[in-house]
Amino acid sequence: MKTVNLKSDMPQVHEALQRLDRELALARNEKAKLFKLVHGYGSTGAGGDIRIAVQKRLMELAQNGQIRGCIFGENWSKSDEQTWKLLQAHAELKNDSDLGRRNQGITIVLL
Repeated sequence: MKTVNLKSDMPQVHEALQRLDRELALARNEKAKLFKLVHGYGSTGAGGDIRIAVQKRLMELAQNGQIRGCIFGENWSKSDEQTWKLLQAHAELKNDSDLGRRNQGITIVLL
C-alpha cells in the first residue's frame, strides 16, 4: 500500500489540503485502489488542525462519491467492520505496521 506523508515539513492546513488533492489525482491516474495518508495527530497531542481538516475533506469526498470511503487510524483494526472487509479483500494489508495500533495520525483512503 502506498503511503503519502502530508505532514513531512509541517505545512499550513491549506497547503496540506492542496497536497491531498494532488495525491488523490495522482492515485486515480495510477488506478490505485487505496493508500495510507499520514497527516499526523498534532504536535500538542490534542488533535491537530491538519488532521481535522483532512478528515473533514475526506468525509465530504466520500459523501459526494468522489472516493469510496476512508478508515481513520483509530478504527484501523481487525475489530472494525469496514477494516475487516478490506482485509478480507486485500490480505497483504494485514502486514501494515499501523493495523491495530489505533494511530490517529493516519487514514486509509479507499478510491
